[in-house]
Amino acid sequence: MVALGYTLSSEEHGPTTLVENAARAEEVGFEFVSISDHFHPWVEAQGESPFVWSTLGGIAQATDEIDVGVGVTCPTVRIHPAILAQAAATTARMLDGRFFFGVGSGENLNEHVLGDRWPEAAVRLEMLEEAVGVIRDLWEGENYSHHGTYYDVENAKIYTLPDELPPIVVSAFGPKAARSAADIGDGLWCVGPQEEPLETYAEAGGDGPKYAQIDVCYAESEEEALDTVYETWPNGEISGELSQVLPTPAHFEQAAEMVDREDVAESATPLGPDPEPFVDSVEACVDAGYDHVYFHQIGPDQEGFFEFYEEHLRSAF
Repeated sequence: MVALGYTLSSEEHGPTTLVENAARAEEVGFEFVSISDHFHPWVEAQGESPFVWSTLGGIAQATDEIDVGVGVTCPTVRIHPAILAQAAATTARMLDGRFFFGVGSGENLNEHVLGDRWPEAAVRLEMLEEAVGVIRDLWEGENYSHHGTYYDVENAKIYTLPDELPPIVVSAFGPKAARSAADIGDGLWCVGPQEEPLETYAEAGGDGPKYAQIDVCYAESEEEALDTVYETWPNGEISGELSQVLPTPAHFEQAAEMVDREDVAESATPLGPDPEPFVDSVEACVDAGYDHVYFHQIGPDQEGFFEFYEEHLRSAF
């Protein structure tokens, strides 16, 4: 069985709209939502980037049953893991067993804003592993001190804890990160139907839930959807490690100049009003081994997508 979810795209929508979209996602039958944690959008056309932990408080009050995750937070540079341990514990308390905590090694786009050096990939992974250890230790609810390679904590105790601690789902794309996800996490997070991280995760002993996001764009015509993706989400076609190292939306816009409409048209992103490509994308993720698949509807027409899901996609699954 696969659980179907919906992306709350913080890069494209303000906080009040995100809360409303979470409630609407619950209404049309999605089983979970995942909200992105960004300081900046990828490109200026996306136009938003509210503080995720404030928005999650609103979502907790606006929904009743749907699972809610943050996908994903980088607990290493911009925000100290001790602060995120408290933030996630409070959110889990408010959502009462419905919260899952996605973490990853992050992007320079969001993490450079305090002037900290952006380390190489191997160091970022080491920092993530230590940060998750700090978070789990603080969730024990005892007085805690830690003096590690990257983080210090002195005489800290989290008093407001949930009855049920949230699972930590670790984002991974390469083999090292997938092995780390099996070691420190309770699940795996990826984009699209990538098989290699799943295989590495399983070989390393990982057996938790496996999340995959798919980019989609419902519109009344394929041409309209293509225009929306090309204008709003060209970063989806920027390959390699650029997504982790470019520091500003302006740099992403420069990189996106190498992306043309044909690149978007030839990508795996389902476009337009035909349900079949949307269903095929989900089935590709399920065939690869993912058990949680969620849709990122690109662009402003979220209500059109909700109606499309309710009328055409939900029954297909």
